[in-house]
Amino acid sequence: MVDYDPALLERVFEAEGRLLVTAEMIRNFCAATGDSNPLYNDAEAARRGPYKGLVAPPAFAAGIRDIDNIFRQIPDTGRRLAAGMEVEFITPIRAGDSIAVSSRIKEIYEKTGRTGTMTFMVIRATLKNQNGDVVAHIDHRFVNRS
Repeated sequence: MVDYDPALLERVFEAEGRLLVTAEMIRNFCAATGDSNPLYNDAEAARRGPYKGLVAPPAFAAGIRDIDNIFRQIPDTGRRLAAGMEVEFITPIRAGDSIAVSSRIKEIYEKTGRTGTMTFMVIRATLKNQNGDVVAHIDHRFVNRS
């Protein structure tokens, strides 16, 4: 097993800064992903829509990461590999939102595969807007070969 300090499981890593979400960021994300939904791209159509303003597509939340510098706080084994991501969307991210990120190591566990033992680490990021409302939880799963 990769040797991690057990105290890491209790620690919350707060970002020092916030991410200000702009309409331009949302438009750029939509252009990059090919999303043409008017709720994300057309301010007038979005005003008439269910959210009464421009919102980001749900996948936008997954791109907000590591502003809390969690990876500088945990040991680098040099063999860490991304093994998946689960996102729970709570409320839309809006143009003008200021997003804060806090992360914690949610879980560390081992599995044995055909090539040997692997250590998995799940890091949960919680994204909150300027009102303190949770907009998303993101569980990042990483694997280290022992």
